[in-house]
Amino acid sequence: MKKVKITVTESKCRSGHCKIGEEYIVEELCPPMCHELWNILYPYVFALQNGAELDYGAVQARQFDAKCPDGGRVCVHGEVVE
Repeated sequence: MKKVKITVTESKCRSGHCKIGEEYIVEELCPPMCHELWNILYPYVFALQNGAELDYGAVQARQFDAKCPDGGRVCVHGEVVE
């Protein structure tokens, strides 16, 4: 299974869980982040781990950008790492 790196690119997290620049390498288990954000990210991570390419602007790529469901207070970038 492929590894996916999630990087926090913006953060105004109310609970202080996510800080700008934090990186998580996801292999099999949920990284130590809030579950609301993880619920948004999991479908993208699962797809990338299993070889998918996602819509990324005008191209298909092995990466994504996503925002926290709490008004987009946290933004992340995810990408496959070898």
